Amino acid sequence: MEEKKSEINGHAGHKSPLPAVSIKSEKKSFKDRLMVFFKRNLLVILTVSGVLVGVGLGMMVRNMNLTRAQMTYFAFPGEMLLRMLKMIILPLVVCSLISGAASLDTRSLGKLGGIAVSYFLVTTLIASSIGVALAFIIKPGVGAGALNTNNLGLEGVSSNKETADSFLDLARNLFPSNLVAAAFRSVPYGTDADGMNILGLVLFAMVFGVALRKLGAEGEELIRFFNAFNEATMVLVSWIMWYVPFGIMFLVGSKIVEMEDVVLLVSSLGKYIFASILGHIIHGGIVLPLIYFGFTRANPFSFLSGLITPFTTAFATCSSSATLPTMMKCVEENNGVDKRISRFILPIGATVNMDGAAIFQCVAAVFIAQLNNVELNAGQIFTILVTATASSVGAAGIPAGGIITIAIILEAIGLPTHDLSLMLAVDWIVDRTTTVVNVEGDALGAGILHHINEQEMKKQREQEQHQEEQELQEVKVEVVANVKAEEETSPLVTHQNQGDSSSHETLDKDGVESVL
Repeated sequence: MEEKKSEINGHAGHKSPLPAVSIKSEKKSFKDRLMVFFKRNLLVILTVSGVLVGVGLGMMVRNMNLTRAQMTYFAFPGEMLLRMLKMIILPLVVCSLISGAASLDTRSLGKLGGIAVSYFLVTTLIASSIGVALAFIIKPGVGAGALNTNNLGLEGVSSNKETADSFLDLARNLFPSNLVAAAFRSVPYGTDADGMNILGLVLFAMVFGVALRKLGAEGEELIRFFNAFNEATMVLVSWIMWYVPFGIMFLVGSKIVEMEDVVLLVSSLGKYIFASILGHIIHGGIVLPLIYFGFTRANPFSFLSGLITPFTTAFATCSSSATLPTMMKCVEENNGVDKRISRFILPIGATVNMDGAAIFQCVAAVFIAQLNNVELNAGQIFTILVTATASSVGAAGIPAGGIITIAIILEAIGLPTHDLSLMLAVDWIVDRTTTVVNVEGDALGAGILHHINEQEMKKQREQEQHQEEQELQEVKVEVVANVKAEEETSPLVTHQNQGDSSSHETLDKDGVESVL
């Protein structure tokens, strides 16, 4: 009876609450998972919401017919965001590149640098080819011969610059005569002009980082200083990121308020806009993910899903350089890319890698040729591809930075530059997808390099283990051989052993006799 009672008490007592506990835990775990999801993706949700609210706000305010002063006030929070992001670019680029170059040994730095440059050049060349192909298929300039700047009330843009001068200026920017001046001045037209010369700063920071590593123990203190400076800058970036949703809302809203006659622009230049954005979708949605998959055999879209905040920032700001701080933070924290890789490759990518710009520049060049009824031959098409790929290296990572580069392409193939104002009229639309593709190429490049670096490190570890095992085996063989040799060859040892054994036997016998 007692056993039955205990069974009833035990089993019945435990059976009824079990399902309730499991249901409660399931409910609790779902709530917890939801809370964890919101906490983890709060910034992404806020940023995307900021863009959507900004569009709605812009549409509402657009009908209020604001004065110029009121429009300035409305755009002020967005302007503050851009100023914050631009403020952080200089310390971030210089410190991250110096610490990145100093943390990698010269051999791996050269190897990674070579792979990065090859990746940037190949992807930009593919992007240029897509742009030219789409422009010939869609033919945005055919039938738009009557379209000119006067019809749209636009001012003409003139450029009297030779192509050779443009590439000489690129070399001048690579080696700035004054590093302090390079922080706020570059050489776009043979004379100094406002705008940070990131290209010169990138080259100097890389070479300086390599020089610090070469110093050895003497350079370690300065490397630690730049590492600490870099970490402090990333903390500032994490603070600025929380202002991004609010700033983006007013940035997008103010752009919608400032728009002129959108219907006329889209109906006139709709084919050009469509060709450019389609090129960006093909390159960013198919080509780049395929290249990433080819190298890593991993899902590229799960990698990209961790970068929604920088993509939204790129869409709103139209600036690769302004997106760099948020991109660095998300690539490291969300995708686990090695800090040494991301801080070395992303600043270079933001300066050199302009896939999105190459697409719309090629579409624009063919569009202007079709607009002026000029038949492009194979030589001119090749010139467009090469010039777009090469000149995108020096394109400024700022809004409308690619328009200057189109002037270089047009000069190279002998086309007039007075129609460039048409590009400027719709640049605020095309430039958004351009910047997103630019930063996507940088991020996937960092992912590929991280994978290659991990594979190399894995190989090195395996080789080291193999060498250690071989050394251990050799040592074991030597020890065994030595022991055997001693046993066989040393008569003293054998004599002693025999003596020892005989003495042990006599002792045992004595012991046995004494006991008996």
